[in-house]
Amino acid sequence: MSQSRISLALRREVRERAGQRCEYCLLAESQAFFPHEVDHLIAQKHGGETASGNLVFACFHCNRFKGSDISSLDGLAGQLVALFNPRTQKWAEHFRLQGGEIIPVTSVGRVTEKILRLNLPGRVKRRKKLIALGSYPP
Repeated sequence: MSQSRISLALRREVRERAGQRCEYCLLAESQAFFPHEVDHLIAQKHGGETASGNLVFACFHCNRFKGSDISSLDGLAGQLVALFNPRTQKWAEHFRLQGGEIIPVTSVGRVTEKILRLNLPGRVKRRKKLIALGSYPP
């Protein structure tokens, strides 16, 4: 679905709820090269609605890597696992920050880190710089 179909009021609500940070990698919108986006947790093609409870505020990279995915195979657990859902789950229960890396600590964290490519070298390098500046994490 195109961004333009989400009302301005709903976009504002989702952005403010997220504290103007990506709900997956925690990057502040003010620290990103591209504006963050409001998108569906569960894509419309999978039956997801355009409603506050199904919308997430995501940076360009997390949103592009996620696409319409809602789950993935966790190689360690050997089963299909849903991606992290910031509406129903707490970030700190599935991830921890170590240096600039986002370390998954659950199967949800593992599949989310894999699909969203949270630890690509450039993304880790950027987080390390922001940590050194005292502006990451939130």
